[in-house]
Amino acid sequence: MREIIFDTETTGLDNKLDRVIEIGGVELENHFPTGRTLHIFINPGDRKVHPDALAVHGITDEFLQDKRPFAEVAQEIVEFFGDARWVAHNANFDMGFINAEFDRIGLPPVSSDRVTDTLALARRKHPMGPNSLDALCRRYGIDNSHRTKHGALLDSELLAEVYIEMIGGRQAALGLGSAEMGRQTLVDAEDEVVLPLGVRPRPLPPRISEEERAAHAAMVETMGAKAIWAKYGA
Repeated sequence: MREIIFDTETTGLDNKLDRVIEIGGVELENHFPTGRTLHIFINPGDRKVHPDALAVHGITDEFLQDKRPFAEVAQEIVEFFGDARWVAHNANFDMGFINAEFDRIGLPPVSSDRVTDTLALARRKHPMGPNSLDALCRRYGIDNSHRTKHGALLDSELLAEVYIEMIGGRQAALGLGSAEMGRQTLVDAEDEVVLPLGVRPRPLPPRISEEERAAHAAMVETMGAKAIWAKYGA
């Protein structure tokens, strides 16, 4: 199964007026990163970055001036995602902007049945919260100390780690090795860990001797007989 963990940064909060200015994506195959990523900055035309948005992501109007408009990068985005699932944290926000951008250039929207919202997953798994990306990184022991500003690719990379932990993907994605070797292999992004399979541990020795076991059984039978006599008589 192929999934793209992605994030967007925008000029503001209104997808009817504001524009996508950054998109980042990380490809997963069967819940493991493949190493393929997408990262594009986008010129929003005459739409300026709102000061509140600037405080979050730090992307200035001046920085975006020489970047390509969405119409010129849309095909690159579509090809990278392909038939994969779109996975985002608070996906309604990101998909609202992506589909608004697609609509402006005559592309069909991404169907909601192709979208996974990790915020909804987190709220079901951890109903007491908090479930922000930073909070989930702390919960799962993922280092996000370098995240001083929001950034689409960095946030996608962090979310990919959170998502894998949250769905138990590292365990679910164990691949079977050859039957002849009788071993199971888990391939991580950098390391290969080989785990033996099919070896039954040697049973522990009994803690009491056979004589002690027989004596205990006889005592239990006696106690049962006494209990029946006390309840029902001879």
